[in-house]
Amino acid sequence: MKLAKKEAIKFDRMGFEDKELLAIYKAILKPRMIEEKMLILLRQGKISKWFSGWGQEAISVGTAWAMNKDEYMLPMHRNLGVFTTREVPLNRLFAQFQGKMSGFTKGRDRSFHFGSNEHRIVGMISHLGPQMGVADGIALASQLKGEGKATMVFTGDGGASEGDFHEAVNVASVWDLPVIFGIENNAWGLSTPSREQFRCKQFVDKGIGYGIDAFQIDGNNILEVVSVVRKVAQSIREKPRPFLLEFMTFRMRGHEEASGTKYYPEGLQDEWEIKDPVSNFERYLLEIGLLNEQMIELFRNEIKAEIQEGLDLAFNEEKVQPDTDREVNDLFAPYNQQVIEAKGVKGEQRFIDAISDGLRQSMRKYPDLVVMGQDVAEYGGVFKITEGFVEEFGKDRVRNTPICESAIVGAGLGLSIAGMKAVVEMQFADFVTCGFNQIVNNLAKIHWRWGQNADVVVRMPTGAGAAAGPFHSQSNEAWFFHTPGLKIVYPAFPEDAKGLLNAAIEDPNPVMFFEHKYLYRSVREDVTQEYFTTEIGKALCRNEGDELTVISYGLGVHWALEAVEKYPEISIHVLDLRSLAPLDKDAIFEAVEQTGKVLILHEDNMTGGIGAEISSLIQENCFELLDAPVERIAALDTPIPFAAELENNYLPKERFFKALQELASY
Repeated sequence: MKLAKKEAIKFDRMGFEDKELLAIYKAILKPRMIEEKMLILLRQGKISKWFSGWGQEAISVGTAWAMNKDEYMLPMHRNLGVFTTREVPLNRLFAQFQGKMSGFTKGRDRSFHFGSNEHRIVGMISHLGPQMGVADGIALASQLKGEGKATMVFTGDGGASEGDFHEAVNVASVWDLPVIFGIENNAWGLSTPSREQFRCKQFVDKGIGYGIDAFQIDGNNILEVVSVVRKVAQSIREKPRPFLLEFMTFRMRGHEEASGTKYYPEGLQDEWEIKDPVSNFERYLLEIGLLNEQMIELFRNEIKAEIQEGLDLAFNEEKVQPDTDREVNDLFAPYNQQVIEAKGVKGEQRFIDAISDGLRQSMRKYPDLVVMGQDVAEYGGVFKITEGFVEEFGKDRVRNTPICESAIVGAGLGLSIAGMKAVVEMQFADFVTCGFNQIVNNLAKIHWRWGQNADVVVRMPTGAGAAAGPFHSQSNEAWFFHTPGLKIVYPAFPEDAKGLLNAAIEDPNPVMFFEHKYLYRSVREDVTQEYFTTEIGKALCRNEGDELTVISYGLGVHWALEAVEKYPEISIHVLDLRSLAPLDKDAIFEAVEQTGKVLILHEDNMTGGIGAEISSLIQENCFELLDAPVERIAALDTPIPFAAELENNYLPKERFFKALQELASY
């Protein structure tokens, strides 16, 4: 493979004063010297892993230098220079690398997988792409507040292959968001070369498809990086819109040190060494007489001392001591719900009307609340829950989205990081799979990782009963029940639907809010007209009984109440869980004690369903109280069929009635 010879970098100092040039030199020298030290520590076994940005420092330092300090940046593995230029204390940075308590994640995550609102930095997760949707949300918040700020987010030539890249760039384009998408084109995704990653000649060509401006930059030329990013950022502060910047560079070391670089063609690293961003800039400043060897030695000694001081503090800090209570308590942002009692006039409402009413009142209560989803604006959503919202709240706050669940959930998180609230509507709960990663790896983990709350409610129209087939009928609450860091609410009646939705929106933590589609227009009751909230995590007895207990939620509660009418000879105690996470264990145990016989009913599939967890809890805590084995009744372990006859067979309703009679006679 013949390689084109790389020329040394040509700098243009136009617009740069002497003082700034020297400050930029010190800024780019610092991450290089940290790299040098980290590689030594890695060989000594004093740190466990290192993702090297050697050769790419001009991008990290240059972009951070060009952006205002109050503007968010969303870096990746190789962007150490963002953190150092934003003056993150080195002792905390090194403590983070070592898993110490004074790091940013209390030892729970490593390297650059953290954020710091103080420094306007939002770190990545290992899935690479999701931070681009988060950047959209941060930029949207700036736009809605009229702050005139830009947001900078990074991805790589490998990460740009992900669907998250397309979704985020497309949303930013459609919404004219003030965000800069920086692609670090270092020609490799771990060991996979660019020719196996993409077919396009260059990433700037993608700007045409999204209708946005795109520029290619010498990513090793720090003055070019600073100049271009400054101009672009200032332009979008004045006229919000997205830009795509392709930074041409090269990763001199492996993806991470353990992976090595044996897959590089021979001589490739030598070619790129000629374009080293640090040595070239240093040579340039020497040539123009702005720098001399004594100054270089002075700067290096200053930085070396700063690094050593930070390392000493980090190394001398004791190892993290496990504290189970702390680990569990940090899952959620601190929040003690103050229930607003339901008072005043009541009026009959359908389930769907109560949800719409609650959402509307929450929009009035929280001016910083944004509702996003497919067709939620003028059309009012496919179920018409947001009908009329645009007229009252405007399209800034009631936003139609492209079909891009991942980017929109990410944007909801970005709004939260910027201090706003978000309600994201899944058109059908089934479609949440397209946003699954954002929910289980970003929303659910972010507070536990670095203390950032995710003030996002994901509305989930769910369930069968409408002969809609396997892609519009799933009950998928168990997917999220297994994920720590999420709250799950699943009301069965209109009054609860309104009160719990209001409570979910008040809560600064992520809430999955399930709404059974069959109940939307089939269930009515008197609902309090004024704003109120219902306690999340509190079950409710729907019928007192002393012979057997049925524990359920959602549509299953109505089947249980139907059984109360159908079998008056059986005294049935019906417990409506209402919330699945947190789960009201005390209410479950009290219901078991009430009758000694328990049947757990849910619409979801049997295997791995929430009923299995409840059954285990009962067996472990209430065994002596039981007069019969705990029984679970659930849907078949198949996808949901379309034909009504097959769907009825799939659903557990008739099997439930039969099991109920058998349990009563046990």
